[in-house]
Amino acid sequence: MSHIVTVQEAVTAFADWMEPTDAELDAIDAEMPAILADVEELDVRIALLDRVPGELDTRRARRERHRVLVERATVANRAAVREVA
Repeated sequence: MSHIVTVQEAVTAFADWMEPTDAELDAIDAEMPAILADVEELDVRIALLDRVPGELDTRRARRERHRVLVERATVANRAAVREVA
């Protein structure tokens, strides 16, 4: 018979007394525009799943994809500037 044993670190890794550090919260805040752009793009893609996209739908999807790429580039550039400084 094999016994099931828990690993203490895995069990306590998500304890309610542990909260994100200020650095982790700052990183999330810095990436939030890119995260929101990803969410908007997913919303567009989900809306287009059940129908054939028309010209306006295609433009909207392209616009959202462009926005995602711009936001990701902005986040990457900010990170590169912080590393150089």
